[in-house]
Amino acid sequence: MREDEELEMIKTKKLKELMKKRQEKKTDSVVILTSSSFAEFLENTNLPVLVDFWADWCMPCRIMAPVIEELARDYRGKAMFAKVNVDKNPEIASRFNIMSIPHFIVFKKERPVERIVGAVGRGPLEDALKKHL
Repeated sequence: MREDEELEMIKTKKLKELMKKRQEKKTDSVVILTSSSFAEFLENTNLPVLVDFWADWCMPCRIMAPVIEELARDYRGKAMFAKVNVDKNPEIASRFNIMSIPHFIVFKKERPVERIVGAVGRGPLEDALKKHL
């Protein structure tokens, strides 16, 4: 095995370990949705819902994760926040025509009302959310 390959394997292993620790520390303010829980979650709230469509391998998605958690803390009680892993839930991604990630959709009364694509930072997400509060 070449030194470069070994170094890449070590980096990959460390990154997976860090992500696992980070997920364990995750607050309950961002709900992880699946195909079976998605519709029910949207049905059971009158608040706007910001859904983050993401994947494990997507570095821009990982960059945006703390932004979503921060917004969830700051808007607790005013809006709901959720994440959908597009690799594990391809039918939801297909249903909402998710072609690139990260992809954010604001839902109001179970309907998508706004979309934001890319690692845009807090500002554009917060602006979109404020329109629908």
